[in-house]
Amino acid sequence: MSLNKGTFETLVPSRFITFTFPNPSYPSNPTAHRHYLHTPLLRVAVLDSPIQPTTTPTNLPLVAAMLVPEHRETDWTFSTETGHLQLLVSSPEISRLILIGNLPTDPLPEIYDRPIRSDPMFFVKLEESLTPLLVALLPKLATKNGLPEIPFLSYEDDVIRSVTVERCVGSCAGEMLVEDVELDGVGRSDGNREFRRRLRFKRMPNLIQTQVRIVPNTSANVNAGSNCVGFGKVDFRPDTGVLVHPYLTPMVASLSLIGSYLDERIRCGFRPKALCLGVGGGALLTFLNTELGFQIVGVEADEVVLQVARRYFGLEDGEFIQVCVGDGIELIEKVSSEARKQNSSSLGACGVENCLHLDNFHELDTKFDVIMVDLDSSDARMGLSAPPVEFVRKSVLLTARLVLCELGILVINVIPPTRSVSLAFLFESEHISFIPLAAETPEWLAPEVLPDEPSNEKSDVYGFGVILWELRTLQQPWRNLNLQLGSGSCWFKGKRLEIPSEVNLLVGKLIEACWDWVVLQ
Repeated sequence: MSLNKGTFETLVPSRFITFTFPNPSYPSNPTAHRHYLHTPLLRVAVLDSPIQPTTTPTNLPLVAAMLVPEHRETDWTFSTETGHLQLLVSSPEISRLILIGNLPTDPLPEIYDRPIRSDPMFFVKLEESLTPLLVALLPKLATKNGLPEIPFLSYEDDVIRSVTVERCVGSCAGEMLVEDVELDGVGRSDGNREFRRRLRFKRMPNLIQTQVRIVPNTSANVNAGSNCVGFGKVDFRPDTGVLVHPYLTPMVASLSLIGSYLDERIRCGFRPKALCLGVGGGALLTFLNTELGFQIVGVEADEVVLQVARRYFGLEDGEFIQVCVGDGIELIEKVSSEARKQNSSSLGACGVENCLHLDNFHELDTKFDVIMVDLDSSDARMGLSAPPVEFVRKSVLLTARLVLCELGILVINVIPPTRSVSLAFLFESEHISFIPLAAETPEWLAPEVLPDEPSNEKSDVYGFGVILWELRTLQQPWRNLNLQLGSGSCWFKGKRLEIPSEVNLLVGKLIEACWDWVVLQ
């Protein structure tokens, strides 16, 4: 679209505009010294929030800016509308987010190395030089009380360097990227370097679909130093014996909720069965099979994703692990329908007819001990979101219950549009219990990290313990107390919820371990 003086005077939900602009801080001699914004033209991207915050005379629209990290200009996180949107929705109070970065010269760089950090004063001067541009991009309503301060947001992650392994396109997932990365602060206390292999989709680039640890396939010394040339040249292989993806550990830990039932199944000579809807790189399927002895059925909508999982993430078909291409929701609906019609404990070939690539599953039971749901929405307009809206319909959830054994469990990876609300689903007997969990309220934050520290890994572990406590007791934690974030909240530091005696011993120990871990760290 053409730009004119009034283009940015109003806020238009979901409007996304990119343009180039002369670099106001372009150095007279770019080769003389390193400069953050070093191209003659800058890429400027402006996105208005799809859901505009309510404005009042004292609460005017907030506009923020972000400098695109150097050498990350072509990263989908910063170069696409979906990546920009995900950055924006992580700060729901912002009405307009402006990204400013170098105009890319290499469209698809294969290697990224984190640059040396610049002097903070340099960024202060850089931000000052960009202020006139940002003022010109303010909506009129934001200047009602005068020129507002335009905050600069920062983006930081733990990636030291990355190497592109493969780019490909799937029929459902679209463009995807397999990359090997070296992480900062992970595994470095003992002098070792930590390497991961990741799968990302362009449609939701800020969300890592799959992440596994990788180790050298040769005797090359990749611990020789942070600048070792081995990374990118040494052949790596996936280490599938450990889960490193943050949300997979809680999903597996949730099996403790039916631990007694699973133990009894194993003692009786039965191998527990798990249906995994959404395969991705297959890390969850492989771990459940090789480390916990489950018989696995995996369903993935995109055949290319399965090819990537087998080629790069260690997924292997075998006697007790089978994967197929198809629609997970359609599969459970067909299986439950066939079970009702035939009242049979065997699926039979007719149970999967007309399902793409599902005809090799006719020897499996219709009932599963566990259903693991790791599906993300294909619509990124609301930011990070999982599972898809279609799955949380009551009819689908009830159908999933019919596919479970009487004491089975449905585990769902939930990524809400914002971090303020999360959901946990617990299936017991013939009833469905929905338990809302607030991830950013004091009840679920570790007292040891309150009041002054942000939510981090410590509070995540503590919060998972509170989630288990709530699932088992069906009570609201600290319900008789008026908790508020801030200096007044330190009074309950060191306190713990009481675990009722009727709670399963294994679950109780897991809850205590989550809470004790915060103190030990």
